[in-house]
Amino acid sequence: MTESRVALITGSSSGIGAAVARRLADEGMRIVVNSARSEAAGKELASSLPDAVYVKGDVADPADAQRIVQATIDAYGRLDVLVNNAGTTRFIPLNDLEGADISAWREIFDVNVFGAWQLTAAAVPHLRASGSASVINISSVSATRALGSSIPYAVSKAALNHMTRLLASQLGPDIRVNAVAPGLVDTAWYAEADEVWESSRDWITANTPLKRVGTPEDVSEAVHFLIRATYTTGDVITVDGGRHIV
Repeated sequence: MTESRVALITGSSSGIGAAVARRLADEGMRIVVNSARSEAAGKELASSLPDAVYVKGDVADPADAQRIVQATIDAYGRLDVLVNNAGTTRFIPLNDLEGADISAWREIFDVNVFGAWQLTAAAVPHLRASGSASVINISSVSATRALGSSIPYAVSKAALNHMTRLLASQLGPDIRVNAVAPGLVDTAWYAEADEVWESSRDWITANTPLKRVGTPEDVSEAVHFLIRATYTTGDVITVDGGRHIV
């Protein structure tokens, strides 16, 4: 009997990460759910899936990054898919240069860039052994457009896009590396920023060809596609309802 493939999804106790975990579980994958803080939610999600474990750990911490990957191997003996979804931001108006102080840059880059790098580096030996491995980074449309929750956030996602391409050039043919760049997605991040969310929701709905904001499930479908797209690497797929074309 062939063993089911194993997917590690960072930052997956809620939102996009949780939707990705459910989507890949629907495909028969064994899932490792991860979060840095939301332990109860992570354990609840893992228990709701057919074959999943929860591993608490902060991707920004080098020791935790190694431990998260090792816990995956300890649980399942293999790793086939890594989804670098863990991310953070601060809501800072783009014209507020003083608000975007160095602590904001460090906090955001520690998770969004260095965290993704550390998880990937730790996972590579195990991914190579898979025979058909995939790394998928969750980026943002703010990586290529002058918008976003803050300048440090947008720049971190631009760095993640370029990291995606560089890793794809070096890790093939054993490991494919791609990214998904969502537009505005209905998650807890925006629920906690009511004014930002409501104004953004109205504007996106009015000015996007598909006339709605995105959902975590929209992003999970793109992740699922990239896992199956075996001749695609180094690509960044935009999931924004067509906003980038108008």
